[in-house]
Amino acid sequence: MTTPEELKQYVRDVPDYPQKGIIFRDITPLLGDRRIFAEVVGLMSKAWAARPPDLVAAIEARGFIPGSAIAVKLGCGFVPIRKTGKLPWTTVMESYELEYGTDSLEVHSDAIQPGQSVLIVDDVLATGGTASAAVRLMRKLGADVVGVQVLIELGYLEGRKRLQDVKLVSEIVY
Repeated sequence: MTTPEELKQYVRDVPDYPQKGIIFRDITPLLGDRRIFAEVVGLMSKAWAARPPDLVAAIEARGFIPGSAIAVKLGCGFVPIRKTGKLPWTTVMESYELEYGTDSLEVHSDAIQPGQSVLIVDDVLATGGTASAAVRLMRKLGADVVGVQVLIELGYLEGRKRLQDVKLVSEIVY
């Protein structure tokens, strides 16, 4: 079993992307190694395996990659949470603050039935704005949000503070 510190060698640091002063954590090398990717999907599924949710809702775009694999591993359905204007059906929207403005997430209005249990998945937790918006969005539809699962947590940005009312599991912390 690979440790979180060993997994970091499969995450590429890209300085000044998407803007100066930011270090982007690129998971592409991790995804390209079939053994490591399979291990990461197993790790990200472990906390939820004893009581699998009804659905995994993953956040666009990199969250879709582990999210869909986790859904298959846990034997549940998959719901894409997308940026505004990307879904072809009637949607529900939730806006949130970014360090440099605002953005919005959408989901199909019929993607979740009231009372269904939902696990939210993303690749990285930074300031927590996107993840907390996803939690609010799922709850608008009546979901029982069982938790948020991320591959990478940027602990120094304190995003965890915005998710105090849900279980948060991260595999790698910077």
